[in-house]
Amino acid sequence: MKTVKIGLLGLGNIGTGTYKTLEMNREEIESTLNAKVDIVKILERDTERDRGIDVPVGKFTQDPDEIFTDPEIDIVIELLGGIEPATSFMLKAMENNKHVVTANKAAIAANYHKLMDTARDNGVAFRFEASVGGGIPILSTLTGPLRANKFEEVLGILNGTTNYILTMMTKEGLDYDTALKDAQAQGFAEADPTADVEGIDAANKLTILMALMFDKYVAPEDIPTTGITQITKEKIEEARANNCKIKLIARAKKLENGEIEYEVRPMHISETHPLANINKEFNAVFVKGNAVDDLMFYGKGAGPLPTGSAVLGDVIDIVKTVLK
Repeated sequence: MKTVKIGLLGLGNIGTGTYKTLEMNREEIESTLNAKVDIVKILERDTERDRGIDVPVGKFTQDPDEIFTDPEIDIVIELLGGIEPATSFMLKAMENNKHVVTANKAAIAANYHKLMDTARDNGVAFRFEASVGGGIPILSTLTGPLRANKFEEVLGILNGTTNYILTMMTKEGLDYDTALKDAQAQGFAEADPTADVEGIDAANKLTILMALMFDKYVAPEDIPTTGITQITKEKIEEARANNCKIKLIARAKKLENGEIEYEVRPMHISETHPLANINKEFNAVFVKGNAVDDLMFYGKGAGPLPTGSAVLGDVIDIVKTVLK
């Protein structure tokens, strides 16, 4: 039986979730592929931390070239986060004829064309399902079953931290600061929540969605973006009085003249709209296509296991379609 060998960059929360998902579901994954799947090298400085998984110490390396230049490694999974050195590492992996899977929305959004072009020029696969919506299979659906559509609009609740905060303000009557502290205590917000609460994370994801849906690249910094830090209990009540809820929405719409209108900001969503009832850390993507009309995709948009599920889904796709 063939063995697919993987190099993993980063064993943080998502890396751990990916490793754990592979161990949990190894029998099903390998049966599907009729191949063994083995993470043979892991780039990680902290080899001592208890992650709740059993990783042989011999798998760890602090030299990324051990992964990039190993001729036996087929796929590199990048889960370091951040734009650099993650982008440079992914490019080097591709230049060494490795297929690449990532969950890194910031790196993809900042360097979309460079990553896509490098993958094409080197004849390797580049997959990033986990970068938008965590465990929700939105990107592969847009580029697969829905590809026959002309897309008209996308509305997304793409950030679980902000959705959790707004949910607690709406349902529990908390003010913003108290809701943020609660989100941090629950593990849904980082100690520095800036990227989430200022809408930066959602803008990164909207960049990726627009590139795939409308073949239009807009850098995240060029997307008009407003976060949720100025949302007050009074604004929540004002929305409620109008039978609406406030949600941080990433939106892109194709206009009749062919131009794309796009933004990230808190919006009043009618209580009858499906997005109004997406609560706490959950994400949802609402898509309109000219053939399918309205569709909504809903689920856990973050977290180690849901994201690890999407990462390994990409691995399985590469093995079945490219390495077969």
